[in-house]
Amino acid sequence: MLSKKRVLILVENLPSPFDRRVWQEATTLHAHGYQVSIICPTGVGYEKYYEAIDGIHIYRYDLPIEAEGAKGYALEYSASLYHTFRLAWKVRRERGFDVIHACNPPDLLFLIGGFFKLFFGTKFIFDHHDINPELYEAKFGRHDFFWKLMVWLERVTFKASDVSIATNESYRKIAIERGGMNPDKVFVVRSGPKLDRLKIIPPVPALKKGRNYLVGYVGVMGKQEGIDLLLQAAHYIVNDLKREDVHFGLVGGGTSLEEMKALAVNMGIADYVTFTGRVPDQELLGMLNTADVCANPDIANEMNDKSTMNKIMEYMALGKPIVQFDLTEGRFSAGEASLYAAKNDPTDMAKKIVELLDAPERCLQMGEYGRNRVKNELEWNYEVPKLLKAYEVLFNVN
Repeated sequence: MLSKKRVLILVENLPSPFDRRVWQEATTLHAHGYQVSIICPTGVGYEKYYEAIDGIHIYRYDLPIEAEGAKGYALEYSASLYHTFRLAWKVRRERGFDVIHACNPPDLLFLIGGFFKLFFGTKFIFDHHDINPELYEAKFGRHDFFWKLMVWLERVTFKASDVSIATNESYRKIAIERGGMNPDKVFVVRSGPKLDRLKIIPPVPALKKGRNYLVGYVGVMGKQEGIDLLLQAAHYIVNDLKREDVHFGLVGGGTSLEEMKALAVNMGIADYVTFTGRVPDQELLGMLNTADVCANPDIANEMNDKSTMNKIMEYMALGKPIVQFDLTEGRFSAGEASLYAAKNDPTDMAKKIVELLDAPERCLQMGEYGRNRVKNELEWNYEVPKLLKAYEVLFNVN
Protein backbone atom coordinates (compact mmCIF):
# COMPACT_ATOMS: atom_id res chain seq x y z
CA MET A 1 0.00 0.00 0.00
CA LEU A 2 2.90 2.41 0.71
CA SER A 3 3.74 2.49 -3.00
CA LYS A 4 0.25 3.89 -3.59
CA LYS A 5 0.57 6.68 -1.01
CA ARG A 6 3.00 8.99 -2.79
CA VAL A 7 1.41 12.30 -3.80
CA LEU A 8 2.72 15.07 -6.04
CA ILE A 9 0.82 18.38 -5.68
CA LEU A 10 1.08 20.92 -8.52
CA VAL A 11 0.29 24.58 -7.84
CA GLU A 12 1.15 27.55 -10.03
CA ASN A 13 -0.17 30.79 -8.60
CA LEU A 14 1.46 30.86 -5.13
CA PRO A 15 4.53 29.35 -3.46
CA SER A 16 4.24 26.76 -0.73
CA PRO A 17 3.82 26.96 2.20
CA PHE A 18 2.40 30.48 1.58
CA ASP A 19 -0.66 29.03 -0.20
CA ARG A 20 -2.63 28.09 2.91
CA ARG A 21 -5.13 25.73 1.30
CA VAL A 22 -2.43 23.72 -0.47
CA TRP A 23 -0.30 23.61 2.66
CA GLN A 24 -3.20 22.41 4.80
CA GLU A 25 -3.96 19.67 2.30
CA ALA A 26 -0.30 18.65 2.08
CA THR A 27 0.29 18.50 5.84
CA THR A 28 -3.01 16.67 6.36
CA LEU A 29 -2.08 14.00 3.82
CA HIS A 30 1.40 13.70 5.35
CA ALA A 31 -0.09 13.30 8.83
CA HIS A 32 -2.23 10.42 7.53
CA GLY A 33 0.61 8.41 6.05
CA TYR A 34 1.07 9.89 2.58
CA GLN A 35 4.43 10.91 1.19
CA VAL A 36 3.91 14.39 -0.24
CA SER A 37 5.91 16.47 -2.70
CA ILE A 38 4.91 19.89 -4.08
CA ILE A 39 5.95 21.71 -7.25
CA CYS A 40 5.30 25.46 -7.14
CA PRO A 41 6.84 28.81 -8.09
CA THR A 42 9.28 30.76 -5.93
CA GLY A 43 8.15 33.91 -4.16
CA VAL A 44 9.27 36.51 -1.66
CA GLY A 45 10.59 34.59 1.34
CA TYR A 46 10.41 31.31 -0.58
CA GLU A 47 13.39 31.55 -2.91
CA LYS A 48 14.93 28.11 -2.38
CA TYR A 49 14.56 25.72 -5.31
CA TYR A 50 14.26 22.77 -2.96
CA GLU A 51 13.55 22.41 0.73
CA ALA A 52 11.76 20.03 3.07
CA ILE A 53 9.40 21.59 5.61
CA ASP A 54 7.44 19.54 8.14
CA GLY A 55 8.10 16.42 6.08
CA ILE A 56 6.82 17.96 2.83
CA HIS A 57 9.30 18.06 -0.07
CA ILE A 58 8.99 21.32 -2.01
CA TYR A 59 10.43 21.86 -5.50
CA ARG A 60 10.27 25.44 -6.78
CA TYR A 61 10.97 27.29 -10.02
CA ASP A 62 11.23 30.93 -11.06
CA LEU A 63 8.46 32.53 -13.11
CA PRO A 64 9.60 35.17 -15.63
CA ILE A 65 6.91 37.72 -14.72
CA GLU A 66 3.78 38.33 -12.67
CA ALA A 67 1.27 38.17 -15.49
CA GLU A 68 -0.96 41.00 -16.60
CA GLY A 69 -2.72 40.92 -19.97
CA ALA A 70 -3.26 38.03 -22.37
CA LYS A 71 0.36 37.88 -23.60
CA GLY A 72 1.64 38.01 -20.04
CA TYR A 73 -0.52 35.09 -19.01
CA ALA A 74 0.54 33.10 -22.08
CA LEU A 75 4.20 33.61 -21.15
CA GLU A 76 3.65 32.85 -17.48
CA TYR A 77 1.64 29.69 -18.09
CA SER A 78 4.01 28.41 -20.76
CA ALA A 79 7.00 28.83 -18.45
CA SER A 80 5.09 27.27 -15.58
CA LEU A 81 4.07 24.25 -17.65
CA TYR A 82 7.63 23.70 -18.82
CA HIS A 83 9.16 23.92 -15.34
CA THR A 84 6.42 21.85 -13.73
CA PHE A 85 6.87 19.06 -16.28
CA ARG A 86 10.65 19.22 -15.85
CA LEU A 87 10.43 19.04 -12.08
CA ALA A 88 7.82 16.26 -12.20
CA TRP A 89 10.45 14.05 -13.80
CA LYS A 90 12.90 15.06 -11.08
CA VAL A 91 10.41 14.16 -8.35
CA ARG A 92 9.63 10.89 -10.10
CA ARG A 93 13.33 9.95 -10.07
CA GLU A 94 14.04 11.08 -6.53
CA ARG A 95 10.85 10.26 -4.64
CA GLY A 96 8.25 8.81 -7.00
CA PHE A 97 4.54 9.53 -7.05
CA ASP A 98 1.36 7.57 -7.60
CA VAL A 99 -1.01 10.53 -7.57
CA ILE A 100 -0.80 13.91 -9.25
CA HIS A 101 -2.96 16.40 -7.34
CA ALA A 102 -3.29 19.44 -9.63
CA CYS A 103 -4.55 22.80 -8.32
CA ASN A 104 -5.72 25.32 -10.90
CA PRO A 105 -5.28 27.93 -12.32
CA PRO A 106 -4.27 27.37 -15.05
CA ASP A 107 -6.43 24.61 -16.52
CA LEU A 108 -3.39 23.27 -18.35
CA LEU A 109 -2.07 20.94 -15.68
CA PHE A 110 -4.15 18.08 -17.09
CA LEU A 111 -1.42 17.86 -19.76
CA ILE A 112 1.04 16.76 -17.10
CA GLY A 113 -1.45 14.70 -15.12
CA GLY A 114 -2.75 13.08 -18.30
CA PHE A 115 0.77 12.27 -19.54
CA PHE A 116 1.76 10.39 -16.40
CA LYS A 117 -1.67 8.77 -16.20
CA LEU A 118 -1.44 7.52 -19.78
CA PHE A 119 2.13 6.23 -19.69
CA PHE A 120 2.62 5.24 -16.04
CA GLY A 121 -0.86 4.64 -14.64
CA THR A 122 -0.64 7.59 -12.22
CA LYS A 123 -3.90 8.68 -10.61
CA PHE A 124 -5.04 12.24 -11.36
CA ILE A 125 -7.02 14.39 -8.94
CA PHE A 126 -8.18 17.89 -9.88
CA ASP A 127 -8.43 20.46 -7.07
CA HIS A 128 -10.72 23.15 -8.47
CA HIS A 129 -9.52 26.46 -6.96
CA ASP A 130 -10.80 28.92 -9.60
CA ILE A 131 -13.50 28.76 -12.26
CA ASN A 132 -11.36 29.85 -15.17
CA PRO A 133 -13.97 30.83 -17.77
CA GLU A 134 -15.50 33.19 -15.20
CA LEU A 135 -12.03 34.36 -14.12
CA TYR A 136 -11.18 35.24 -17.72
CA GLU A 137 -14.46 37.12 -18.09
CA ALA A 138 -13.82 38.99 -14.82
CA LYS A 139 -10.36 40.05 -15.98
CA PHE A 140 -11.05 40.86 -19.64
CA GLY A 141 -14.82 41.31 -19.84
CA ARG A 142 -15.47 39.33 -23.01
CA HIS A 143 -16.67 35.98 -24.39
CA ASP A 144 -14.17 35.59 -27.21
CA PHE A 145 -12.04 32.75 -28.57
CA PHE A 146 -9.99 32.56 -25.38
CA TRP A 147 -13.11 32.36 -23.20
CA LYS A 148 -14.30 29.42 -25.31
CA LEU A 149 -10.82 27.92 -24.95
CA MET A 150 -11.12 28.22 -21.14
CA VAL A 151 -14.44 26.32 -21.26
CA TRP A 152 -12.86 23.58 -23.37
CA LEU A 153 -9.78 23.30 -21.15
CA GLU A 154 -12.00 23.03 -18.07
CA ARG A 155 -14.03 20.24 -19.68
CA VAL A 156 -10.91 18.32 -20.70
CA THR A 157 -9.44 18.72 -17.21
CA PHE A 158 -12.51 17.14 -15.63
CA LYS A 159 -12.49 14.43 -18.28
CA ALA A 160 -8.90 13.53 -17.38
CA SER A 161 -9.61 13.47 -13.63
CA ASP A 162 -10.20 10.30 -11.67
CA VAL A 163 -11.61 12.39 -8.80
CA SER A 164 -12.17 16.12 -8.39
CA ILE A 165 -12.26 18.34 -5.32
CA ALA A 166 -14.53 21.40 -5.18
CA THR A 167 -14.16 24.26 -2.71
CA ASN A 168 -17.94 24.68 -2.34
CA GLU A 169 -21.28 23.44 -3.64
CA SER A 170 -21.31 25.96 -6.51
CA TYR A 171 -18.03 24.52 -7.80
CA ARG A 172 -19.32 20.97 -7.31
CA LYS A 173 -22.32 21.81 -9.49
CA ILE A 174 -19.99 23.08 -12.22
CA ALA A 175 -17.91 19.89 -12.04
CA ILE A 176 -21.01 17.76 -12.52
CA GLU A 177 -23.05 19.84 -14.96
CA ARG A 178 -20.39 21.59 -17.04
CA GLY A 179 -17.54 19.15 -16.51
CA GLY A 180 -19.52 15.93 -16.81
CA MET A 181 -18.05 14.43 -13.63
CA ASN A 182 -19.71 11.51 -11.87
CA PRO A 183 -21.28 13.06 -8.72
CA ASP A 184 -19.83 10.21 -6.64
CA LYS A 185 -16.33 11.36 -7.60
CA VAL A 186 -16.72 15.06 -6.74
CA PHE A 187 -15.95 16.03 -3.14
CA VAL A 188 -16.50 19.39 -1.47
CA VAL A 189 -13.46 20.28 0.65
CA ARG A 190 -13.78 23.85 1.84
CA SER A 191 -10.80 26.09 2.59
CA GLY A 192 -11.46 26.19 6.30
CA PRO A 193 -9.08 28.25 8.46
CA LYS A 194 -6.90 26.74 11.18
CA LEU A 195 -7.39 28.43 14.52
CA ASP A 196 -3.90 27.52 15.68
CA ARG A 197 -2.64 29.92 12.99
CA LEU A 198 -5.34 32.62 13.14
CA LYS A 199 -4.80 33.60 16.75
CA ILE A 200 -6.47 36.44 18.57
CA ILE A 201 -3.70 38.72 19.81
CA PRO A 202 -3.69 42.20 21.40
CA PRO A 203 -4.38 45.06 18.95
CA VAL A 204 -1.60 47.35 17.77
CA PRO A 205 -2.91 50.90 18.31
CA ALA A 206 -0.17 52.45 16.14
CA LEU A 207 -1.78 50.84 13.08
CA LYS A 208 -4.73 53.23 13.47
CA LYS A 209 -2.38 56.16 12.74
CA GLY A 210 -3.86 58.24 15.53
CA ARG A 211 -7.47 57.64 14.50
CA ASN A 212 -10.26 55.99 16.46
CA TYR A 213 -11.17 53.22 14.03
CA LEU A 214 -9.48 50.82 11.62
CA VAL A 215 -11.10 49.05 8.68
CA GLY A 216 -9.09 45.98 7.68
CA TYR A 217 -8.66 44.08 4.43
CA VAL A 218 -6.46 41.11 3.58
CA GLY A 219 -6.18 39.50 0.15
CA VAL A 220 -4.90 39.80 -3.37
CA MET A 221 -4.63 43.22 -5.02
CA GLY A 222 -6.07 42.34 -8.43
CA LYS A 223 -8.72 43.69 -10.76
CA GLN A 224 -11.56 41.39 -9.65
CA GLU A 225 -10.91 42.02 -5.93
CA GLY A 226 -12.62 45.42 -6.04
CA ILE A 227 -9.95 47.39 -4.17
CA ASP A 228 -10.92 50.45 -6.22
CA LEU A 229 -14.47 50.12 -4.85
CA LEU A 230 -13.14 49.93 -1.30
CA LEU A 231 -11.11 53.10 -1.93
CA GLN A 232 -14.24 54.79 -3.27
CA ALA A 233 -16.01 53.76 -0.04
CA ALA A 234 -13.11 55.21 1.96
CA HIS A 235 -13.35 58.46 -0.04
CA TYR A 236 -17.08 58.69 0.72
CA ILE A 237 -16.49 58.09 4.43
CA VAL A 238 -13.74 60.72 4.68
CA ASN A 239 -15.07 63.40 2.34
CA ASP A 240 -18.85 63.02 2.20
CA LEU A 241 -19.51 61.76 5.72
CA LYS A 242 -16.68 63.91 7.14
CA ARG A 243 -15.36 60.98 9.16
CA GLU A 244 -11.70 61.77 9.67
CA ASP A 245 -11.54 59.25 12.53
CA VAL A 246 -11.34 56.16 10.28
CA HIS A 247 -8.17 54.58 8.88
CA PHE A 248 -7.92 51.72 6.37
CA GLY A 249 -5.32 48.94 6.55
CA LEU A 250 -4.97 46.91 3.34
CA VAL A 251 -2.76 43.81 3.48
CA GLY A 252 -1.69 41.91 0.36
CA GLY A 253 0.23 42.06 -2.90
CA GLY A 254 -0.72 41.61 -6.53
CA THR A 255 -0.61 43.07 -10.01
CA SER A 256 -2.81 46.06 -9.08
CA LEU A 257 -1.02 47.10 -5.87
CA GLU A 258 0.88 50.06 -7.32
CA GLU A 259 -2.16 51.13 -9.34
CA MET A 260 -4.27 51.15 -6.18
CA LYS A 261 -1.66 53.15 -4.28
CA ALA A 262 -1.70 55.74 -7.08
CA LEU A 263 -5.50 55.78 -7.06
CA ALA A 264 -5.54 56.54 -3.32
CA VAL A 265 -3.19 59.47 -3.96
CA ASN A 266 -5.32 60.77 -6.84
CA MET A 267 -8.45 60.52 -4.69
CA GLY A 268 -6.80 62.51 -1.92
CA ILE A 269 -7.13 59.77 0.69
CA ALA A 270 -3.59 58.39 0.79
CA ASP A 271 -3.15 59.62 4.38
CA TYR A 272 -6.12 57.47 5.40
CA VAL A 273 -4.91 54.24 3.78
CA THR A 274 -2.00 51.94 4.63
CA PHE A 275 -0.92 49.48 1.94
CA THR A 276 1.39 46.90 3.53
CA GLY A 277 2.00 44.66 0.50
CA ARG A 278 2.52 40.98 1.23
CA VAL A 279 3.64 40.54 4.85
CA PRO A 280 4.42 37.68 7.28
CA ASP A 281 1.58 36.18 9.30
CA GLN A 282 2.45 38.13 12.45
CA GLU A 283 1.98 41.47 10.70
CA LEU A 284 -1.20 40.27 9.01
CA LEU A 285 -2.58 39.16 12.38
CA GLY A 286 -1.61 42.50 13.91
CA MET A 287 -3.63 44.40 11.29
CA LEU A 288 -6.70 42.18 11.47
CA ASN A 289 -6.75 41.98 15.26
CA THR A 290 -6.57 45.77 15.42
CA ALA A 291 -9.37 46.26 12.88
CA ASP A 292 -12.79 47.23 14.20
CA VAL A 293 -14.50 46.12 10.97
CA CYS A 294 -13.18 44.03 8.06
CA ALA A 295 -14.16 44.56 4.44
CA ASN A 296 -14.54 42.26 1.47
CA PRO A 297 -15.03 44.39 -1.67
CA ASP A 298 -14.94 41.51 -4.19
CA ILE A 299 -16.77 42.64 -7.31
CA ALA A 300 -20.16 41.06 -7.91
CA ASN A 301 -19.64 38.88 -10.98
CA GLU A 302 -20.15 35.25 -11.93
CA MET A 303 -16.76 34.17 -10.61
CA ASN A 304 -16.93 35.87 -7.22
CA ASP A 305 -20.58 34.93 -6.71
CA LYS A 306 -19.67 31.25 -6.92
CA SER A 307 -16.32 31.41 -5.10
CA THR A 308 -15.55 31.00 -1.41
CA MET A 309 -13.14 33.72 -0.27
CA ASN A 310 -10.56 32.70 2.32
CA LYS A 311 -10.43 36.23 3.74
CA ILE A 312 -14.05 36.05 4.88
CA MET A 313 -13.39 33.02 7.05
CA GLU A 314 -10.12 34.53 8.31
CA TYR A 315 -12.06 37.59 9.44
CA MET A 316 -14.62 35.33 11.13
CA ALA A 317 -11.92 33.24 12.80
CA LEU A 318 -10.63 36.41 14.46
CA GLY A 319 -14.09 37.47 15.57
CA LYS A 320 -14.41 40.46 13.26
CA PRO A 321 -17.67 41.86 11.84
CA ILE A 322 -17.66 42.09 8.05
CA VAL A 323 -19.07 44.29 5.32
CA GLN A 324 -19.17 42.81 1.81
CA PHE A 325 -21.22 42.92 -1.36
CA ASP A 326 -24.12 40.49 -1.46
CA LEU A 327 -22.71 37.35 -3.13
CA THR A 328 -24.04 33.79 -2.89
CA GLU A 329 -21.03 32.01 -1.40
CA GLY A 330 -20.00 35.03 0.67
CA ARG A 331 -23.41 35.05 2.32
CA PHE A 332 -23.26 31.28 2.84
CA SER A 333 -19.89 31.54 4.60
CA ALA A 334 -20.50 34.60 6.77
CA GLY A 335 -24.23 34.49 7.51
CA GLU A 336 -24.98 36.86 10.40
CA ALA A 337 -21.31 37.81 10.80
CA SER A 338 -21.65 40.25 7.89
CA LEU A 339 -23.66 43.14 6.57
CA TYR A 340 -24.33 42.96 2.83
CA ALA A 341 -24.01 46.06 0.67
CA ALA A 342 -25.80 46.44 -2.64
CA LYS A 343 -23.73 44.83 -5.38
CA ASN A 344 -20.79 46.96 -6.54
CA ASP A 345 -22.13 50.00 -4.68
CA PRO A 346 -19.23 51.64 -2.78
CA THR A 347 -21.52 54.26 -1.23
CA ASP A 348 -23.70 51.57 0.35
CA MET A 349 -20.57 49.74 1.50
CA ALA A 350 -19.32 52.96 3.10
CA LYS A 351 -22.61 53.52 4.91
CA LYS A 352 -22.65 49.97 6.25
CA ILE A 353 -19.03 50.24 7.44
CA VAL A 354 -19.89 53.40 9.38
CA GLU A 355 -23.08 51.80 10.67
CA LEU A 356 -20.97 49.08 12.29
CA LEU A 357 -18.25 51.42 13.54
CA ASP A 358 -20.93 53.32 15.42
CA ALA A 359 -22.45 50.15 16.93
CA PRO A 360 -19.72 48.41 18.98
CA GLU A 361 -22.11 46.04 20.76
CA ARG A 362 -23.49 44.85 17.45
CA CYS A 363 -19.91 44.35 16.20
CA LEU A 364 -19.16 42.16 19.21
CA GLN A 365 -22.26 40.05 18.59
CA MET A 366 -21.49 39.61 14.89
CA GLY A 367 -17.85 38.80 15.63
CA GLU A 368 -18.83 36.20 18.22
CA TYR A 369 -21.29 34.60 15.78
CA GLY A 370 -18.60 34.38 13.09
CA ARG A 371 -15.93 32.90 15.34
CA ASN A 372 -18.36 30.31 16.72
CA ARG A 373 -19.37 29.36 13.18
CA VAL A 374 -15.73 28.76 12.32
CA LYS A 375 -15.09 26.81 15.53
CA ASN A 376 -18.19 24.65 15.17
CA GLU A 377 -18.61 24.25 11.39
CA LEU A 378 -15.95 25.73 9.11
CA GLU A 379 -12.53 25.10 10.68
CA TRP A 380 -10.14 22.95 8.62
CA ASN A 381 -10.56 20.02 11.02
CA TYR A 382 -14.09 19.53 9.66
CA GLU A 383 -12.72 19.25 6.11
CA VAL A 384 -10.02 16.66 6.84
CA PRO A 385 -12.37 13.62 6.63
CA LYS A 386 -13.70 14.88 3.29
CA LEU A 387 -10.19 15.17 1.84
CA LEU A 388 -9.28 11.69 3.07
CA LYS A 389 -12.54 10.29 1.65
CA ALA A 390 -11.66 11.76 -1.77
CA TYR A 391 -8.33 9.92 -1.65
CA GLU A 392 -9.98 6.72 -0.47
CA VAL A 393 -12.28 6.80 -3.51
CA LEU A 394 -9.34 7.80 -5.74
CA PHE A 395 -7.44 4.63 -4.89
CA ASN A 396 -10.51 2.52 -5.59
CA VAL A 397 -11.00 3.98 -9.09
CA ASN A 398 -10.34 1.38 -11.75
